[in-house]
Amino acid sequence: MHTGEKPFTCSECGKSFTEKRTLTKHQRMHTGVNLFTCSECGKSFTMKRTLTKHQRMHTGEKPFTCTECGKSFITKETLTKHQRMHTGEKLFPCTDCGKSFSKKQTLTIHQRIHTGEKPFTCTVCGKSFTEKKRLTRHQRIHTGEKPFTYSECGKSFTEKKTLTIHQRIHTVEKPYKCSECDKSFRKKEKLTTHQKIHTGEKPFICTECGKSFITKETLTIHQRMHTGEKLFPCTDCGKSFSKKQTLTIHQRIHTGEKPFTCTVCGKSFTEKQTLTKHHRIHTGEKPFTCTECGKSFITKETLTIHQRMHTGEKLFPCTDCGKSFSKKQTLTIHQRIHTGEKPFTCTVCGKSFTEKKRLTRHQRIHTGEKPFTYSECGKSFTEKQTLTKHQRIHTVEKPYKCSECDKSFRKKEKLTTHQKIHTGEKPFICNQCGKSFSKKGTLAIHQRIHTGEKLFPCTECGKSFTMKKTLTIHQRIHTRVNLFTCSECGKSFTMKKTLTIHQRIHTGEKPFTCTECGKSFTMKKTLTKHQRMHTGEKPFTYSECGKSFTEKRTLTIHQRIHTGEKPFTCSECGKSFTEKRTLTIHQRIHTGEKPFTCSECGKS
Repeated sequence: MHTGEKPFTCSECGKSFTEKRTLTKHQRMHTGVNLFTCSECGKSFTMKRTLTKHQRMHTGEKPFTCTECGKSFITKETLTKHQRMHTGEKLFPCTDCGKSFSKKQTLTIHQRIHTGEKPFTCTVCGKSFTEKKRLTRHQRIHTGEKPFTYSECGKSFTEKKTLTIHQRIHTVEKPYKCSECDKSFRKKEKLTTHQKIHTGEKPFICTECGKSFITKETLTIHQRMHTGEKLFPCTDCGKSFSKKQTLTIHQRIHTGEKPFTCTVCGKSFTEKQTLTKHHRIHTGEKPFTCTECGKSFITKETLTIHQRMHTGEKLFPCTDCGKSFSKKQTLTIHQRIHTGEKPFTCTVCGKSFTEKKRLTRHQRIHTGEKPFTYSECGKSFTEKQTLTKHQRIHTVEKPYKCSECDKSFRKKEKLTTHQKIHTGEKPFICNQCGKSFSKKGTLAIHQRIHTGEKLFPCTECGKSFTMKKTLTIHQRIHTRVNLFTCSECGKSFTMKKTLTIHQRIHTGEKPFTCTECGKSFTMKKTLTKHQRMHTGEKPFTYSECGKSFTEKRTLTIHQRIHTGEKPFTCSECGKSFTEKRTLTIHQRIHTGEKPFTCSECGKS
């Protein structure tokens, strides 16, 4: 026995045994002779004691009772195994990883993780399992067999465990309590999973991307994202799903079933969790809080997506251009740029869109609908986002703070644009001249310089502009409305920022200082130009002759040498000049003006 020798071999199947009597009992399986048959169900056994144990299933007899908890068992072996739960005794250690088990059978099953052995194979689909009971459960998917029925409601289940859990719905029993927060559960595994929230334990790691999960099932479902495996097909439309639960929910699209109804507003949903989330709109509950910024959310999913803003994590890459996204849905929408797909079409004008929400917003142009109204001032908007931004005018709220300089913004996109000042990022490049911009909108406006397109004409004087805001500023010249006047000298300006720069003449303020020579300037752009003196940078190059300049204005003047253009003409003699200042100097010949006087002798 100790040598591992098995001298007694069955001539029928080749299986070997250490004792002759064990072989004799085994051979009864093949011969059918001297079998012990159950009078209740007709099942036969090779040993009498196995029959005795089996008959206790029919009689309900459980003669072996645990002194610790009072639970009873059909066999002594089962009691012994159970008692190890109380004593913590684990007699069977794994030689590979050192993990110990209270049952030898559990060790054998565990060792298959290390060996990769899956001896139980489904004859229908070829899937293999480490345990026979897992195969048996799996086969019920193919057969549709549900052998465990609850007598109260008649509902049937593929597993006894699922029946037991279901019974607790009727009894409202939740026997598994969390010691940390007193939350109770109907299933033990739900408690175990829940406790990992407190411990932070995520023992199941994806070998593809390194992401960790609380449960093995969640990992398995996640891995299907990498493999593309979708085991559950819809019989109505053929669409397949990686989760059975997702298929069940999907099928409600075909049946129209919405079994979960809100008691407050009567709205119905296909999923219970969607109803739970919806309820929070009525209660105002936002149970998921970001530890980085303190912002709270209705759903965990929204929090997870939000947290990627802090971590910079983008899990969904585009295979066409390599751009990554924090949400799969955003990737799907983005991919339509490459495919040209616009599946959402307006029935009024035929215009198509990549997103349903863009179509919905567009349709409000036709209907005139403005569903988002601010109660304070009564102003209505076509989009919720525009309402939210408008509300901040009243509250002066600026929730989007820059981590670099603490500057705050009312709009998230304004913060994103601002942050590019710190990072120096200019991802939008002009294909005509190579100039880069931090915003797509600024690039679009810039490109009008090349195309000559000026979409915004002034109705007063006919002058056209590339930007609407430039037109608005220009119109102040005609209307004299919303001008910005200097309190020192009374001079007016069409823009506030121009007034601010002008006022520095009076105050002497020069906030922009050169780090090289200490010289200060009233404007940042003047400092930038000045710094090119130190760096030698000449960013404006003329393509005709290759000559470079520190300022765009100097490049423009230089180009006139090549083109022969002289746009500044003297009204007295008709002589033309390439620069305005040259014309001004020339005009002094006609006016006799000599503005520069010598302080020594008074000569001008």
